[in-house]
Amino acid sequence: MNKQYSRQEEKDISIEEKLRALHELQSVVSEVDKIKTLRGELPLEVQDLEDDIAGLKTRLTNLDDEIKNLDTAINNKKIAIKDSQALIVKYTEQQNNVRNNREFDSLSKEIEFQNLEIELSEKRIKEFTVEMSEKKEAVTTSKVQLTEREEDLERKKTELSEITAETKIEEEKLKSKSEKIESFVETRLLQAFKRIRKNARNGLAVVTIQRDACGGCFNKIPPQRQMDIASRKKIIVCEYCGRILVDEKINVVEDFDVAE
Repeated sequence: MNKQYSRQEEKDISIEEKLRALHELQSVVSEVDKIKTLRGELPLEVQDLEDDIAGLKTRLTNLDDEIKNLDTAINNKKIAIKDSQALIVKYTEQQNNVRNNREFDSLSKEIEFQNLEIELSEKRIKEFTVEMSEKKEAVTTSKVQLTEREEDLERKKTELSEITAETKIEEEKLKSKSEKIESFVETRLLQAFKRIRKNARNGLAVVTIQRDACGGCFNKIPPQRQMDIASRKKIIVCEYCGRILVDEKINVVEDFDVAE
């Protein structure tokens, strides 16, 4: 007959019952881990694709702004060229009415300066045009990549949804069961369990003795220590890996169950 426990009885729970609870909790969360393993890397792949898509959208926005700025810069240079051309016409006409060589030379220098300004503006226009062309190519490439990523994301989300749907009910049952067991385990032990589980290989915080060795790290356990573990009088951890040790028959006498 299954024995049931409630939070009110916690103070009267023996070490043996605590060990059974921890062992049962480990069994339940390990089943949840198996379900998550079935999903493989899909959740991470979905997250990576979402990050890539966000990055590509930001890149496209930045490229669009940069192209607009280059277009504005090119138009400004074209205006500057027209202004310089107008000044050259003006200075050329003024040269016909100068009174001395000094004024003529001064106007010639102004005309020369404006011609240099035109050359510089034309050079900048060519540079800006090349840069704009490169950015437009980058936009095209990024849009193709964005489409591919979005298609990949949709496919991965569909795969993940299908797997999640298949295992959702079982996972919810297991999580509900683990929460009930956790409510029974005292806070100190539960925190220790979670800490060990987080750092342990395969998430195993509670392991049985297998062939006279720790079921987690496989280091040999001395006979006397095995007897202490089998007595279930105190909580014993592996001196090598820190996992909580229990004997193989921990749940043979009676299964652990938590009251509704």
